[in-house]
Amino acid sequence: MADCLFCGIAAKEIPARVAYEDEAVLAFHDINPQAPVHLQVIPKRHIARVSELTSETIGLMGKLVLTANRLAGELKIAEPGYRLVVNCNAGAGQSVYHLHLHLLGGRPMRWPPG
Repeated sequence: MADCLFCGIAAKEIPARVAYEDEAVLAFHDINPQAPVHLQVIPKRHIARVSELTSETIGLMGKLVLTANRLAGELKIAEPGYRLVVNCNAGAGQSVYHLHLHLLGGRPMRWPPG
């Protein structure tokens, strides 16, 4: 998608501090972190929002979660705890319309989140 920020990052047209990459998934550090560890974990394939997942694309969500879990271990935030966040649409805080997980950790998380 030509005007999608995360597609530009996945295509290496926009620079990012990459934490992980494979053929389907890219994880990079958030430019406005909300915790000491704040990564965006995205599918390279453009899907605008979580509500657009289908039976053909649902496997990507599992890959995102597994990638986030592995990164949490590597970044030493798995044991104390971490949060995975998926926002869907503007009312929930989605500002980039490309499916993504926020991986947050390195500090205590409060509830409710906001």
